[in-house]
Amino acid sequence: MTATDARRLHTTTVGDSGARVVFLHGLFGQGRNFTQIAKALEPAAQSLLVDLPNHGRSAWTERFDYTEVADLVADELRAGFAADGAVHVVGHSMGGKVAMLLALRHPELVDRLVVADIAPASGGSLGEFAHLLDSLAALDLTTIKRRSDADEQLAERVDDPRVRGFLLQNLRAHGDTFHWQANLDLLRRSLPVIGGFPDIDGATFDGPVLWVAGDRSDYIRPDEHGPVMRGLFPRTTLVTIKGAGHWVHSEQPEAFVSVLRHFLDLPDAPA
Repeated sequence: MTATDARRLHTTTVGDSGARVVFLHGLFGQGRNFTQIAKALEPAAQSLLVDLPNHGRSAWTERFDYTEVADLVADELRAGFAADGAVHVVGHSMGGKVAMLLALRHPELVDRLVVADIAPASGGSLGEFAHLLDSLAALDLTTIKRRSDADEQLAERVDDPRVRGFLLQNLRAHGDTFHWQANLDLLRRSLPVIGGFPDIDGATFDGPVLWVAGDRSDYIRPDEHGPVMRGLFPRTTLVTIKGAGHWVHSEQPEAFVSVLRHFLDLPDAPA
């Protein structure tokens, strides 16, 4: 990917006034996953919901590389949403790693950073994601006539209907046939890279950082990950949201919005 590829990122804007906030989704996701959160921040904030490469309506690539993705997001922001100055950036899981690299490599673009349920380290429950990717790839799309057919097939491998609904957002109809919007083959091959974090040559980000964990998730382990996080982001504050797993923003949206408002110094929504 090169700088000229920035046009390939699909984005959606929610709101038209207030602080500027960029949302970067996780694996299997797309920008619109943050629509509810973005609408809850109005009118205090206008939000940019980004489809990262190989997800949503953004273009597919031949490989997955966190540094390239972060640079691509930087190009997109410079060309528009952050043309007038630094913006707040919120990233979840894979998108949280992109957000961290964006802040480390392009600190002039980032005012405040929010990292949701991920650490700047290798590891995490990759087996779960491998299972989900394999489950999607196993669906026989030639036999699917309606979305409910796909849900029925997927239920044989994925019990939770909420998880199935989230995954099947990636299924798109084209005439009488269905196809995957996400680049499942590349993502499956790239899981070791997605689960890792690239080396940063002494870079740090000195702006305020909110590190948000779900109390039912093991992706953030403070004793193990805290020193690494603080080494890269000296002004880090860790907040744990009760009753939330890895998808903290969708499992506890009100609590997530509350911590965002407080950290980003946004006024409360009008009654």
